[in-house]
Amino acid sequence: MEQPEEVPHNPTEQAAICFKAFMLKNSPKSNLNLYDHLVRVLCKVMDERPENAVDVIEDLSLEVKRTGMRDKQSTLRDTPPVPAVQLLAEQQKTLFTRGSGDDVEPEEELVETPLPNLAEQSFYLEQAGVGLPREELQRIHLALKQLVDAQPLQTCRFWGKILGTQANYLVAEVDFREGEEEDEEGLQEDGADEEEKEGGAGDEDEEEATEEIDPLPVSAYKPPPAVPKEENHTGVNKFTYFVCREPGLPWVRLPPVTPAQITAARQIRRFFTGNLDAPIISYPPFPGNETNYLRALVARISAGTQVSPLGFYQFGEEEGEEEEEAARDSFEENPEFEGVPVPEMVDSMANWVHHVQHILQQGRCVWVNLAEKPEEDLEEEGDEEEGEEEPDEPEPEVGPPLLTPLSEDADIEGTPPWSCKMSSTLIPQFAIAVLRSNLWPGAYAYATGNRKFENIYIGWGMKFVGEGYTPPMPPAPQREYPSGEEITEALDPSLEEEQALQAALEERRAAEEEAEELEGEEEEEEEDDY
Repeated sequence: MEQPEEVPHNPTEQAAICFKAFMLKNSPKSNLNLYDHLVRVLCKVMDERPENAVDVIEDLSLEVKRTGMRDKQSTLRDTPPVPAVQLLAEQQKTLFTRGSGDDVEPEEELVETPLPNLAEQSFYLEQAGVGLPREELQRIHLALKQLVDAQPLQTCRFWGKILGTQANYLVAEVDFREGEEEDEEGLQEDGADEEEKEGGAGDEDEEEATEEIDPLPVSAYKPPPAVPKEENHTGVNKFTYFVCREPGLPWVRLPPVTPAQITAARQIRRFFTGNLDAPIISYPPFPGNETNYLRALVARISAGTQVSPLGFYQFGEEEGEEEEEAARDSFEENPEFEGVPVPEMVDSMANWVHHVQHILQQGRCVWVNLAEKPEEDLEEEGDEEEGEEEPDEPEPEVGPPLLTPLSEDADIEGTPPWSCKMSSTLIPQFAIAVLRSNLWPGAYAYATGNRKFENIYIGWGMKFVGEGYTPPMPPAPQREYPSGEEITEALDPSLEEEQALQAALEERRAAEEEAEELEGEEEEEEEDDY
């Protein structure tokens, strides 16, 4: 059996044991103790035997402590954040690499593609003194190639760049091949309509329960009918638009625009933030977020600034014979167009035409009569509204037709809507015509004198209004319900008025009683006569 250790009876030994236990106590910060640290320092002095050890003992102690904590230095140091430029460069690295099929024959790449030739457009825009840097346009070109490879597109065009406070938007205008467009927005809208129907049914049940308990006044206000949106490939939704913040980032498809969004966008002025999910806080309230506001602004800018040389587009012969001039909504390229000389395009705005439909005050390109009701509603309301007069038919709104010359555009507070110049007066033989919009600063167009022209927008999305912007005043508050004897409050009558009313009621009651007695006596006399 092991014998227990003898407890020293010497006070000095007991004090040494207690002091050793004190030195073996670990520090909560470094998890080291003084005893082991002194042992390592003395061992280092014995191994190195430095001169004047007493003078360098502090440095040796610090070095020993650093050596013991070297494994934990990675956690004590702050990890430097990755710069945003490096992150963007890593994302744009995919633009310069091929996909899985690296072995692509040159002949396969020379087939027709909807990808625009941004290199040629950049050459002409540089002569006009507008555009983007060459490096950025090259990255945009590669980003458009990714979009063309990922989507079944018939046409693709770089629409422009809209600047924002935190980030910018690169906009691509595309048109899907027939029958291959994904109708994601339609599914979402159908689901929203179903939710509204379910919610409406619940509200009706609640109203019935409330009416049984305590009937409330019913409002006679009827909201105006909503203007239906235009279908895809027509009017303001003729083209589809994709946006991205930087080349290399994913392209986001913008939803179709509604007339309510265009009408509200005309009444507010707001800078973009660069966040598609940012809310639009304004008056009047905008029905949507920044995604919808961006789509509405793109439609407005396109309708006002997309122009082409006179004669480049023409209406079809069959369409021109059947339809009226104001109702034409499509056109085709003129194969016999040879171009307009640059000096003539600079001298006269009549040599430029709009090739995008004008947006009416209703928020659509084609006016719709909201007073007309479906046949089902007319049959249901026919019996109820026989005696009521039918409202007057509204006058249809008509805007300028397609391919209207720019010379017919109205001035803005004495400012012409367009400015045109030659790119160079020193060498006019090789100059191009540059057109600038004063209505939408940042919208430009150029034409080379032959069949080459292009439109681009680079700006903040702010329209020139000619004077200081004044926000619209809110409408007057509506009355909740019509006033009447049961609802209108009145002052309490005085004591004299109450006494006079009571006396009048008593006299009236006495007169009625006397009249009844007289009638009774006359009836009795008539019976006695018989």
